[in-house]
Amino acid sequence: MTYMNAQHVLPEQLIIEIQKYVHGETLYIPKLENEYEKWGASSGSRRRLNLRNATIRDSYKKGTCLEDLAQEHYLSVETIKKIVYSHQKK
Repeated sequence: MTYMNAQHVLPEQLIIEIQKYVHGETLYIPKLENEYEKWGASSGSRRRLNLRNATIRDSYKKGTCLEDLAQEHYLSVETIKKIVYSHQKK
């Protein structure tokens, strides 16, 4: 998050109006809702997790036990269960 001086980007009348409510404080103005990206979309993290989870589900379907999957992927057995069983519901 970057900070900007309001005097550099906002009209003077708008600054005067905002100062009626907040003055000398930091004010956060969120993005428009349609401008948000889902978590991991820009970094590729979401794609990598989806690929990892698909690999785990595929291995489980082929007979690999939960404990072996947990060790292989450095995850707890409970996390492996969530990955394997949550996709079956969808």
